[in-house]
Amino acid sequence: MPVETAAQAPSTAVDAPAPGATVAVFGLGFVGLPLSLSFAMEGSTVYGVDVLPGLVEELRQGRSLHQESYQGRGIEEILREQSELGRFVPTLDGAWAVSQADTVIITVGIPVPGGKPDFGPLTAALETVGGALRRGQVVILRATVVPGTTEERARPILEARSGLVAGVDFDLAYCPERIAEGRAFEEFRTMPTVVAGVTRQSAERARQAIARVTRAPIEVADHVLAAELSKVAENVQRDVNIAIVQELARVCEGAGVDVREVIALANTHKRVRLLDPGPGVGGYCVPYALHYLRPLAARVGVSLPTLEAARETNRRVPDRVVEVALAHVRRLGLSPAQARFGIWGLAMKDYTNDDRFSPAMEIARKLAASGGEVRAFDPAVHPDHPYPAQTALEAAEGAHVLLVLARQEGMDFADEAPLAALAPGALVLDTRGAYRGLRERLAALGLTYWSI
Repeated sequence: MPVETAAQAPSTAVDAPAPGATVAVFGLGFVGLPLSLSFAMEGSTVYGVDVLPGLVEELRQGRSLHQESYQGRGIEEILREQSELGRFVPTLDGAWAVSQADTVIITVGIPVPGGKPDFGPLTAALETVGGALRRGQVVILRATVVPGTTEERARPILEARSGLVAGVDFDLAYCPERIAEGRAFEEFRTMPTVVAGVTRQSAERARQAIARVTRAPIEVADHVLAAELSKVAENVQRDVNIAIVQELARVCEGAGVDVREVIALANTHKRVRLLDPGPGVGGYCVPYALHYLRPLAARVGVSLPTLEAARETNRRVPDRVVEVALAHVRRLGLSPAQARFGIWGLAMKDYTNDDRFSPAMEIARKLAASGGEVRAFDPAVHPDHPYPAQTALEAAEGAHVLLVLARQEGMDFADEAPLAALAPGALVLDTRGAYRGLRERLAALGLTYWSI
């Protein structure tokens, strides 16, 4: 495919002041909201755009369920402060937001229903931006994308809708997001990042905008495609790393060895960094990475057997957790329909409210489908799911299996009351190592322990 490098591209875009004083951010989710507030805290005026009326109204009222904080202040406090200062304005009107801004940042992702990337949400955002775009503005895609998206999808849509030319009349760039949920404010400032533009000037102006928030090094790539691929590579690396430890966990289980001790010992090597196992891989990034890479790999005739195998290993982990839970129920002489399952944690990982594509949610659904009663407690996840329990004790009471699927603030694993409320002979199925140091106490309470 033709890819224009910064060295090859002309630098003929109109002169304009350093961008980022006024910013329109499309998508107010786990990336877009803290990014918007990060710009606002640096003095920018930010117009946050989302298509969900309920979300926009919540933000106007100063409410957010995100588990983010910065320098001792929670995201709701920061949100109210920046809104009152007039620096953050949530809106449903994307065209109006673009008309107010010198820089447009698109954080809208690409879902993968059935393993096939769906460009619909991103296309809709691009069409809105393109319809209101004017000369001199900077447009930055800041999400994980299918490699080639910036040049092959975003550029044609923006140019067709605006009648302008990228790199001449407006600047177009790509910058991957690298933040971890729960640490977004800090990592927007301290995490080194990458930027690439359709011209040298586009890359530089995007770098200037991002540097309003980011204090860490910003690497300017020669090719937009290289920057897009770098983000997908980061995510497939994590998918493979997690698959390694999930398979290692099965070996350790069979050998009667604590896999977390093995990982801790291996990680004393300066060039080894094994991740922790868990109930599966969820969220919007890592499980999608292979699906983002496949189209380009197929186009250039490359198979991905290692990445395919890792994805399949991680996809099967929730089934393994369900299998262990149901096997214990049968050992108790019960059918699944007679069993109660208590769940602590529905988020896709520890210390986040993100339950998108959460393996914990998948496990809960499969246990419910077996006929058993499922009650789940997660103080961070919105309780609009079918298994709500108001407290850890309520989830645990009478349960034949207690599954620890995500740790959250407000969960006290030293509290014996929920454990004492479990059914006699219950299994504590610990996928997060929360009870590693309390096994003897669990045995004293007549409970069985199993851990990934």
